[in-house]
Amino acid sequence: MAKMDQYTLQNPVKQYPQPKLKRQVQKEPGLADRMVPKPDHGEDSYRGSGRLKGRKAVVTGADSGIGRATAIAFAREGADVLLSYLPQEKADAVEVVEQIKKAGQKAIAAPGDISEEKFCKKIIDRAVKELGSIDILANIAGKQIAIKNISQLSTDQFIKTFQTNIYAMYWLCKAAIPHMPAGAAIINTASIQSYQPSPQLLDYASTKAAIVAFTKALAKQLADKGIRVNAVAPGPIWTPLQPSHGQTSEALVEFGSQTPLGRPGQPAEVAPVYVFLASPESSYITAEVIGVTGGNHLP
Repeated sequence: MAKMDQYTLQNPVKQYPQPKLKRQVQKEPGLADRMVPKPDHGEDSYRGSGRLKGRKAVVTGADSGIGRATAIAFAREGADVLLSYLPQEKADAVEVVEQIKKAGQKAIAAPGDISEEKFCKKIIDRAVKELGSIDILANIAGKQIAIKNISQLSTDQFIKTFQTNIYAMYWLCKAAIPHMPAGAAIINTASIQSYQPSPQLLDYASTKAAIVAFTKALAKQLADKGIRVNAVAPGPIWTPLQPSHGQTSEALVEFGSQTPLGRPGQPAEVAPVYVFLASPESSYITAEVIGVTGGNHLP
């Protein structure tokens, strides 16, 4: 796994592990520590430069994957962070809290299920009370379970996927916006699946397409308030979502091999885009979707 920082010139094809990957399965939700190879969340590779000094951020799915990498990056750029994650993911989340504290920033651990509206409101209330404000909302947590045929896709799973990926984003935005000042940023998480849906990810891909429309509409709604709304569209990225039934065990072995770069991306390669969209460097960017896809183009 790469240990150099994000500024060091490297060959992106060989920078991280390539397929074939080890066949592995975890119970949902997966844990980063049980993955082989372990993902790079930037623990040893992300170097901050004060780009978010004094900012107050809420990050969902912050225990592992893209959420973890983003929380670490935000902290190393000078932001205090409230971390949202499922209680079952505590082992991973504890490590992220330590990383944030090592960066000299405040970390608020907020375990719970964002598919419940009351918990989403609780997150925002805690952030306002304990951080003093919210000027970055990064909606990253997601649910993805691969099902080969619609006849096997249960109504319960379909509803839960929408509650986690769409409803939670709506609830969190609605609760956070009244507390966000001009200059604040909302960053949603779409996917390559928004544009190039895989047949086994019918429900997941549908939510990700909806996130694109939600992002663009909300951005126009909030433009006159000086609040920018953008989305990141990653994929395929090596996170616990994949071995915990986000992919079939057979597909996991070749995960990422279909990209022009020939490998899956790492969470640490996605986090800098969230930093950019959260910072004033992107002040003239709103209603936009930025892909991090290893060369699989967005339309």
